[in-house]
Amino acid sequence: MKKLKLLLLTLAVLFSFTTVEAQNKKIDVSKSLITWTGKKITGQHEGTIKFKDGVLVFKNGKVVGGNFVADMTTLNNTDQTGSSKAKLEGHLKSDDFFGTYNFNTSILDFRNITIKGNNSYTIIASLTIKGVSHPVIFDLIVKGNTATAKLTIDRTKYSIRYGSGSYFDDLGDKTIYDQFDLDVDLVF
Repeated sequence: MKKLKLLLLTLAVLFSFTTVEAQNKKIDVSKSLITWTGKKITGQHEGTIKFKDGVLVFKNGKVVGGNFVADMTTLNNTDQTGSSKAKLEGHLKSDDFFGTYNFNTSILDFRNITIKGNNSYTIIASLTIKGVSHPVIFDLIVKGNTATAKLTIDRTKYSIRYGSGSYFDDLGDKTIYDQFDLDVDLVF
């Protein structure tokens, strides 16, 4: 009986040292940023959105989870100045687009993670914009205390249809493409 107790105690000690807890790494919201690009027939616009909160979850040095909250009230246009900049930002924050007065955050939750190798992952996540959630797939690359991702989002899936040639006829050169691009830079 003593030998069995000693064996069980030894196994318990060994397993307690080999079990690795998940490690949450909060992003530095002052250094992390989302850069957006929206395109239309006659050109494009770019800007930024800041994070409100976010965390990457690691286990054994590998990404196993993540959750991010974008502060949509910080939506900023960077390719214009003056009244043109203010007009575009106001329109993007209006109900025609992101409705930031009623939906001041957008949320991204990791659902499935596949390791591609060399600190590269394919992520399937749930993206919520204006209270509407849909899956998105993208690659995440982690280097040291940074991570980057590029996403292409179909805005019409989130009830953002203003100027969409998929929903309105005869828009001509006023057509705004349904997809917009996000370049995400995370520092944690």
